[in-house]
Amino acid sequence: MYGGLNAQNAVHNYGNIQVHGDAMVGFHMDVINDGTFDQNMGLVGFYNENAAITLSGAFPPIFYDTEIAVDNGLFIETPIAVINNSNFISGNIFTPRDKTDIHIKYMEDAFYTGESSTSKVNGYSLIEKEQSFTFPIGDDNRLRPLTITSTGINTLAKGAYFYEDPNAPSTFQNSFNTDIMGNGIFSVSYEEFWRLEGSVPSKVTLTWDERSNVGVLGEVLRDLKVVGWSKEEQQWVNLGNTNVRGEMIRGEITSDLFIPNDYEILTIGGNEDIYETYSVKELDNYYLTPNGDGKNDFLVIDGMETSPNNTLEIFDRNGLLVYYKANYTNEFNGMANTKRVVKRGDGLPSGIYFYLATLKDTQKKHQGYLYINP
Repeated sequence: MYGGLNAQNAVHNYGNIQVHGDAMVGFHMDVINDGTFDQNMGLVGFYNENAAITLSGAFPPIFYDTEIAVDNGLFIETPIAVINNSNFISGNIFTPRDKTDIHIKYMEDAFYTGESSTSKVNGYSLIEKEQSFTFPIGDDNRLRPLTITSTGINTLAKGAYFYEDPNAPSTFQNSFNTDIMGNGIFSVSYEEFWRLEGSVPSKVTLTWDERSNVGVLGEVLRDLKVVGWSKEEQQWVNLGNTNVRGEMIRGEITSDLFIPNDYEILTIGGNEDIYETYSVKELDNYYLTPNGDGKNDFLVIDGMETSPNNTLEIFDRNGLLVYYKANYTNEFNGMANTKRVVKRGDGLPSGIYFYLATLKDTQKKHQGYLYINP
């Protein structure tokens, strides 16, 4: 039984809720579980098209099947577990990123369906007694899964994704300097990272998309590798590349074996020698006045048309990347598109910038200065 409504906006369980057999129970408002809600069969669903739902309370509920159709998100303030299946229909499951003990746990043989960029776990997901699993995790409106394949059964393993700069993470006590690297690493992503906990030797598969900007890490896919911040060495360590597939705009990469608990976070890095085969040429400086008058509104770099397979990087006077584009075709109009600026999509302030154009078809690099005056 349950205690009924709390101020007409929450279901508050003080006693014992149990869903039997093929029964289905749906919640359309907040749920506070201060009783027993862990002997369930059937389906427990969360549904609301207009408002978020919060699940809280002193005791974690355990569901056999559950589904989430909460457009503005299901916010969990107590751990939840799934015995059989969770179905993502719409909206994310949000867990507090500063409280890793609050998560959605997939118990032995449990699985999920329907994960997407708009319906996934935005926070921590945990597995119990699983050897291989893909965590349905992400952030914002992006699904950024991590797959773990272990040499044995994981008693527990936990994962989360962060669309943050490792140099300034929001929910960690220390930073992870992307300039401190071990042998075999040239660069480390400052766009994103994953947190993975586990005690069994494992390989992990990380994914990237167009906002990951892996083109700044390597010229070709084989340049990429999984890297981890070593707790012992306090630096980024090369965790290898046993398989990589896709293209620079979207793909996935698999590491060598390592023990996840030895590393604070994981991300994607690049080789130390990616630029050695390229000749570098200094070009004239460019002047950009993106005011819509049809003159110098876009950056047109001489020679880019000779190599459709190219990249363009633009840095500010402090050396921070403010713009990156693969297969550049003269579309830069002074708008930033990386996370190292205050806001993606903002017009860059007046000033001098440095550009680097990499022409992969001709093995050349063109570089010079750009003055922007909006």
